[in-house]
Amino acid sequence: MTPPEPDQAEPGARPVPRYRPAQPALSLDAPAGPAIIPLPELTRRAFAGEDLGLLGARLLDRLATSPDDAAALMDLSRVLMAKSREASLTAQQSALALSQRFHVGPPAASAGLRLLALMAPGDATANTPIEFVLDGTDVSLELLFVDDSDALPLPAALPPHDALFVAIGESDERRGLLLRLAGFLTSWPRPVINQPERILPLSRDGAGRLLADLPGVDMPLTARVDRARLEAIGRGALPLRAVLPDGVFPLIARPVGSHMGRGLTRLDGPAAIAGLLAECPERELYLSRYVDYAGPDGRFRKYRVALVDGRPFACHLAVSSDWVVHYQKAGMEESLPKRLEEQRFMERFDEDFAVRHAGALAAIQARVGLDYLGIDCAEAPDGRLLVFEVDNAVLVHAMDPVDLFPYKQPAMRKLMAAFRALLAARVAAAGAA
Repeated sequence: MTPPEPDQAEPGARPVPRYRPAQPALSLDAPAGPAIIPLPELTRRAFAGEDLGLLGARLLDRLATSPDDAAALMDLSRVLMAKSREASLTAQQSALALSQRFHVGPPAASAGLRLLALMAPGDATANTPIEFVLDGTDVSLELLFVDDSDALPLPAALPPHDALFVAIGESDERRGLLLRLAGFLTSWPRPVINQPERILPLSRDGAGRLLADLPGVDMPLTARVDRARLEAIGRGALPLRAVLPDGVFPLIARPVGSHMGRGLTRLDGPAAIAGLLAECPERELYLSRYVDYAGPDGRFRKYRVALVDGRPFACHLAVSSDWVVHYQKAGMEESLPKRLEEQRFMERFDEDFAVRHAGALAAIQARVGLDYLGIDCAEAPDGRLLVFEVDNAVLVHAMDPVDLFPYKQPAMRKLMAAFRALLAARVAAAGAA
């Protein structure tokens, strides 16, 4: 099974024709966008205990005298991100009305490489958090925000860059944009990292279909169901397997578009569906079979792995007594034994986990075909790699306190160096062609 062609849509998705822009040939001599505070810097300041509200107040003072300061608006959007999604998006929208481009990192003139990242408007889950992957490198990053409307078109004049990175994550709202970009980027004059047509199949239901038959992989199929069909399953009027071929109770249900475990529920039987629908207002939900992946000690372990040019890297391990495992809620900071287990996982990754699941990881890479990919997974009782999610927009970072997580810095720096090497290799290959 291969990813769809750029002008094909997943079943049930709105078809969008291949992008044929009526614009002059691209020029790569536009100036850089206004410089903004890098997200890793803001995160480090917050982790160090700084009250970013004071920075937000200073930005508001700056905007009081310069209301058209696009950089101040984008910085304000980032400061507000953790406190108010609505306020953050409002500030972002105001910033994008003034500028589509923003600069992060070293100036292009002194950088080792210049990377242009295509971004979609939205919250922190909308795009690959590429700034964290480039943190501390010599890469100059230009963020270009585009959407599927006339408000944020792909400009004809762009800043000079050595490579382009598609950071846009898969979602209902961004499918049309990814489809259009897939057609346009076939003739891009610079190397393209993470082709958009490879991102399109990564919806939860699409990824399940894409990876379901891979050797060494257990990825339960996922069905997207509306409330009426789910209610019919609950009262026995519709067989579960009519919508989910491998479906058996217990099931996992989550609202379409949810992230970080929001709304994730286990349904132990048909009778639980009525209660779910009473509490969940969303029109559509994802269903998949539940796999009990608890270890012999009764704890659940969820791994995050990144594939960079096909090579796997350890990002983190969360250990929890709850089957809904989210790193920030797993109590890793409070538990030395959990951190020691994560340390062993990360330090021995290349000789242990990566070897044990080498075939599964290679098969995932071959099937998905992205240059950079995140995988949230566990180990199934039968030893296979239990895959929860494959996504180009997962967060990997080196922001954790070094005194508690000293082992993360070497692992993350290795991943960042690999990504930097990937960029350099693609640029060199394009230059030699």
